[in-house]
Amino acid sequence: MTALLEARDLVVERGRSRVLHEASLSLRAGEALAVVGPNAAGKSTLLRTMAGLLVARSGEVRLKDRPQGAWKRDAWARAIALVAAEEEGAATLLVADRVALGRYPHCGPFRPFTVHDHEAVSRALAQTGIEHLAGRALGTLSAGERQLAALARGLAQEPEILLLDEPASHLDIGHQLRLFAVLDEVRRRGVGVLAVVHDLQRAGAWAERMALLFQGRVIDEGSPSSVLSGNGAAEAFGVTITAHALPALPHPLYSFAPRVDEGDRRP
Repeated sequence: MTALLEARDLVVERGRSRVLHEASLSLRAGEALAVVGPNAAGKSTLLRTMAGLLVARSGEVRLKDRPQGAWKRDAWARAIALVAAEEEGAATLLVADRVALGRYPHCGPFRPFTVHDHEAVSRALAQTGIEHLAGRALGTLSAGERQLAALARGLAQEPEILLLDEPASHLDIGHQLRLFAVLDEVRRRGVGVLAVVHDLQRAGAWAERMALLFQGRVIDEGSPSSVLSGNGAAEAFGVTITAHALPALPHPLYSFAPRVDEGDRRP
């Protein structure tokens, strides 16, 4: 199947440090793709470069098999929504107004909202379960509530591609379950969903495909079970990963333990 969004051999530098080393990754329409990796692996940089917010030294990002430079900025912005970790917004801004910003790629700063725009905002508030917060200022919310407002802003945009950086951070287990249920709902409508996920258990349960990033390179890619059972994941995270199959679950449960290298073993 043709990729909806594709990164090809991205090299990205910050100052004198190279963060991505010829990293390649693709996302298909309606796909749930989890990007995992240890801290400082380059996950957020990859996400922001694929969203068009960072410029690569070399390589390219393609949307529907057209390079980013061939797209008008407004068309690119309508197609891709990025929900970043720790996304904030002015403390005095109302939640409903924060979510409504998701409509600006469609209508710009001057055209009045249509009925469809208002419906998209209301639907996003309902999907994330924060209708009751619509009249609250962002500065009065908890970190988890702000995270849900950021997700609602992305959903209100009605993008073809939803990119999320640690979307479950600050969320309790109930809100985590709701969030991933919402992501499943939107991808069933054909939206490609790529999420950076730190919780390997959650990533393995949710994603159809997983990409493992380590030291700025995509070193493994495939089904979550194949990636998490491979040597690359154990090396990247410095742990031993054991999969436990349970008859009642469609996916394994994983346990993690510190690795003991041969040189560290005692007779």
